[in-house]
Order: sequence, then structure tokens, then C-alpha cells
Amino acid sequence: MASLPLLTGLAPVIDPGIRILVLGSFPGAASLAAQQYYAHPRNHFWRLVSALVEEDLVSLPYGERLPRLLAHRIGLWDVLGACEREGSLDSAIRKPAANDFDRLHQLCPELETVGFNGQASGKFAPQFAAAGYRTVVLPSSSPANAGMTFEQKLDSWRQLTQATK
Repeated sequence: MASLPLLTGLAPVIDPGIRILVLGSFPGAASLAAQQYYAHPRNHFWRLVSALVEEDLVSLPYGERLPRLLAHRIGLWDVLGACEREGSLDSAIRKPAANDFDRLHQLCPELETVGFNGQASGKFAPQFAAAGYRTVVLPSSSPANAGMTFEQKLDSWRQLTQATK
């Protein structure tokens, strides 16, 4: 089998004031093409976060969403910084390379909770728990996770903000 091109992920959206960090697995094809987190129009991420922070981030241009997200003390990143993958499914990921999280305590000293957007990223929860963070493995916001309604996903996603207010 021929080797696939190495894909690289998106830069972290973090600052020293974040208290919550949401980690996906690796950006899907639409997100990589747009160079935007959760760019697929059927991904529920921005709707879920909008409901959590009680501000409509969905209607904002992408460039305005990120500063608003940081203002709510929420950051974004992925557990993988690079991989080979055809398509967008986590199951198709080959040769995964994790992001370097060693400096997270210094870069984000107020970080308390790390939420994992789906089971693939959730495999990293034990290492974050061992580093002293509260961890929450969430149902994926991806359109591939069609087994749950938006409302069911939101009920689980509320765990992110319950202990941090």
C-alpha cells in the first residue's frame, strides 16, 4: 500500500487565562482545507459551545469566534499534531503523532478541565488526569456521530462547565 501524505493539524487556540481546553483527535478534511477548527457545516461543535457559553458563536465569522471562545476561557487543540489519513474518519488515521503537551502547565496556568471531543481523543484522558487535570470524555460533535441528537450531546457537554464556574 502506498504511503499517504503526512497531514499536519491546526495551531492551538490557547492563552494563559483558559480554564477549559477541548481536544479533538485531528481536524477533518473540511477543517484542514479551511484551516479552521470544526469547519464541517454539520459538525455540532460551535452550536454546543454556543449553548454552553450562552453566546451565539455560530453566526460570527470564524476569525471572531476564536477571541470570543478565549474570552469565555475555553481553548481548542487536538491530541494529534500530524498523521496520515484518507478522508476524515478517526478510524482511518495512520502513523499518528501526538502534540507536545509538556508545556501546557506553563502556557495555561489556570487550566483546570480538559474535555475530549470523542472516543479517539479520549484515549489521552489518563495522561491528562495524571498531570492533575479534571478530564471529561465527551460524545463526538462530528456528523459521523449520528447516533445521538444535538440535545443528548449537549447534556453531556454541560459537564465541561459545571465545575469551572
